[in-house]
Amino acid sequence: MRIEGKGLIDRSQPVNFSFDGRKLQGFAGDTLASALLANEVRVMGRSFKYHRPRGVLTAGSEEPNALVTIGEGAARDPNIRATVQEIFPGLVARSQNRWPSLDLDLLSVNDLFAPFLGAGFYYKTFMWPRAFWEKLYEPAIRRAAGLGALSGQPDPDTYERAWAFCDLLVIGAGPAGLMAALAAGRAGLDVILADEGSRMGGRLLAEVEEVDGKPGHVWADDVLSELAGMDNVRLMTRTTVVGAYDQGTYAGVERVLHHTGERPKGAPVETFWRIVAKRAILAAGALERPVAFRDNDRPGIMTAGALRAYLNRWGVSAGERVTVFGNTDDIHRTARDLMAAGVHVAGVIDSRHDGPEAKEYPVWRGAMVCGSTGRKGLESVKIRLPGREESIQTDCLAMTGGWNPSVHLTCHMNGRPEWRRDIAAFVPSPDAVPGLRAVGAANGRFSTFGCLQEGLAAAKEVASDLGRESPDMEAPRAEDGSYDITPLWTVPGKGRAWLDFQNDVTVKDVRQAARENFRSVEHMKRYTTQGMATDQGKNSNVAALAILADATGRDIPETGTTTFRPPYSPVAISAMGAGADGMGFKPQRFTTSHEASVARGAPMIEAGLWYRPSYFPRDGEPTWREACDREVRMVRESVGVCDVSTLGKIDIQGADAGKFLDFVYTNMFSTLKPGRVRYGLMLREDGHVMDDGTTARLGDEHYLMTTTTAAAGEVMRHLEFVHQGLRPDLDVAFTSVTEQWAQFAVAGPKSRELLNGILERPLTDADWPFMACGEVSVLGVAGRLFRISFSGEHAYEIAVPARYGASLFDILTKRAEKLGGGLYGMEALNVLRIEKGFITHAEIHGRVTAFDVGMERMVSAKKDCIGKTMAHRPGLLEEGRERLVGLKPVDSNGQLLCGAHLYGEKDAAKRMNDQGYVTSVANSPALGSMIGLGFLRQGMARKGEIVKMVDGLRGVTTLCEVVEPVFFDPEGGRVRG
Repeated sequence: MRIEGKGLIDRSQPVNFSFDGRKLQGFAGDTLASALLANEVRVMGRSFKYHRPRGVLTAGSEEPNALVTIGEGAARDPNIRATVQEIFPGLVARSQNRWPSLDLDLLSVNDLFAPFLGAGFYYKTFMWPRAFWEKLYEPAIRRAAGLGALSGQPDPDTYERAWAFCDLLVIGAGPAGLMAALAAGRAGLDVILADEGSRMGGRLLAEVEEVDGKPGHVWADDVLSELAGMDNVRLMTRTTVVGAYDQGTYAGVERVLHHTGERPKGAPVETFWRIVAKRAILAAGALERPVAFRDNDRPGIMTAGALRAYLNRWGVSAGERVTVFGNTDDIHRTARDLMAAGVHVAGVIDSRHDGPEAKEYPVWRGAMVCGSTGRKGLESVKIRLPGREESIQTDCLAMTGGWNPSVHLTCHMNGRPEWRRDIAAFVPSPDAVPGLRAVGAANGRFSTFGCLQEGLAAAKEVASDLGRESPDMEAPRAEDGSYDITPLWTVPGKGRAWLDFQNDVTVKDVRQAARENFRSVEHMKRYTTQGMATDQGKNSNVAALAILADATGRDIPETGTTTFRPPYSPVAISAMGAGADGMGFKPQRFTTSHEASVARGAPMIEAGLWYRPSYFPRDGEPTWREACDREVRMVRESVGVCDVSTLGKIDIQGADAGKFLDFVYTNMFSTLKPGRVRYGLMLREDGHVMDDGTTARLGDEHYLMTTTTAAAGEVMRHLEFVHQGLRPDLDVAFTSVTEQWAQFAVAGPKSRELLNGILERPLTDADWPFMACGEVSVLGVAGRLFRISFSGEHAYEIAVPARYGASLFDILTKRAEKLGGGLYGMEALNVLRIEKGFITHAEIHGRVTAFDVGMERMVSAKKDCIGKTMAHRPGLLEEGRERLVGLKPVDSNGQLLCGAHLYGEKDAAKRMNDQGYVTSVANSPALGSMIGLGFLRQGMARKGEIVKMVDGLRGVTTLCEVVEPVFFDPEGGRVRG
């Protein structure tokens, strides 16, 4: 089926590949679809529901039929569009969604039951008998679901993420995109030109026409050659821009190695780009829509533009005897191209009564194709003329119902396209995406000269907006014909007329949805599955909503469109999650003291994504308990040093920073004086505790918030949401500075003595009272000091820029050891905080309120805050709720266990008697027994009562006394002394 003298492929480079085990040959530059057509392979896939044989429909990424699986073994990649996949030596491709073979698919028996499998049949069929769902229906549906199949093995390929920044992003490299990129490049703008094709040029590669007196593809190559020589222009082929987001951010997927069989170690197969552009021009062209008529899905029926693309770009004729059908002048362009290439044109069926005549081939005006024959390939079509019907023997039908501008990216930020009656299509609404302008066919301008003009004008406008001088240039001469169309969505008649080729949705299904009152276009979509295939309705949505409009007595604009969501075309999950496999799935974060801690033999444990030392063993300490007890006594009696850099640190600045903190915290922060620190409690919108921590006021408009290690990211997201969604009126800005500062707790009676040896000015109670903060000089380095304590001892936290962290840790360690102290780890830190009754996320685990943890008085009555109203729901203030208590074994040798449940002393350990649970436990050297925190019904109202702790999993039962949560120094004299 190759046509001599046609195409832009390299016939000097034959390429061997296989399809379903059959060895075939194509040429360099072929797609899999064009190579299969050249080898007379007509059936390339099976439809999802009825398993009807389907051939290629289009020549681009919108292809719904020709989906194949590429590769073997662990590298198997399903649902690849044959129209996009380039062939390479050794390519192995297989058809999918068939069994046992493409030619003989036993599941095609579904087609015989089509009358029972119409729109919404699954909603009606699988509801009864109820017991059948779990045992019969669901297993059968799951086995039949899906198209291609993954290998089930780990993906051996590498994917990566990358970032790019530019003045102008041009999306699409057809005539409009090339003209825009050329003008912007000459104006000196930083330009990225991205196109999903392997070769730039768009429709200029698929049509026989001239630009500036040259063949279109030659003009395109000349422009690309000039662009490639510009340092300020980046050309990105095989890159699909799949999403538009806030602040000029666009997502793009670059297919790096899919066109080659080579997989160099470490080289990415795909790259997921985040492109930030000051301006963007959408020159993505338009998509041709089919016409719905009886049996319009047979292999050999394709869009007219696709047929011209295969002929002119790849030198392949999709048939030997071709018929053309449609409602625009494109049908005559198609026929002329075929005739010039020596392909027989059986006839042109023009649905318009006033369409042009032709002498070279038969033309039937005012006629329509109303049916076809042939199971695995088209054999004939039936045409309807006034008063009669005729059959035409043909093995290929090129059909066109007009062109739909590619509006999808302009709808990704809730924009809605606008209906243009003159072209019977939707076009982008202005300013749908800030900073983006649609041009050319994407804007409903279908002549080549019109596309060149709009691309040039848009680039000049961008250059002017960005303060650059626009280049003195004009659009080159090119075809400038009118676009005349008489809308034709479906040909009336009996039988199934297909809209969504992949999901087997018909005109009848859409009309049935309307009859059953699924009149909203979104409801119709879900009821029929129209537009829910991998092409996301690119070929069928507009026709389907036109039919819905007719069925409901509305016009098309009133009916509206479905919601277009990113991605524009399918994206591999591996590309979106690039870098998140292996350890990237759970990255390791190390403190500046990590190497020093490991060198001292400290076992490292995970705290969120961070690694922190559990304890620091010494000779003669056989288990962690001995080391932990020693570290606790060391802090209580001398001084201890602990790296607390992992705590979330959020820098908050602005005139309204205090008001903002008042809104996100339960207590007041606008009244906090500079140089002071305050403990705060943060609620979720539902009234439950999200996090706690301290916030220091470093200046009149400058605060530093500290969060727990595990909740740092969550709190940062929460602040962003509150500012953007709830209080955008407040003048406040914040940024995470967790990794910018190394911070160390220095706790114990000798903590001031230790610090006075390294600070420029000595510490005194007068200058540094409890909960004070400020700037200090640490051995000549500007740092910060906070007099706060989570150990119950006289303590400080000292912070320096992270690059000094390792050095300061070494200095603090040596000075502490000279004073009889040393390092302490997470185990000792937990013992210290439990002795003082301090809560962590073991207690504020998402199901407790301020009332539950005994902090209801921290919810200020003077102001509103997030979660305040919901926290005062009666059910959250009942006295019978489980509230925070301290627990101490009656027997000093008694064992407490986290996760154990609490019961009355005499009650049986059964679910109906459950009265609470234990959240934190520790062995307290100061008290000589184990202690714990937990939640108990009625909480501290039961102080002094004996309850029973039961851990059924580990078989431990212990009688406990309910005590105050603060076990050690309840008056707080040590922390303030």
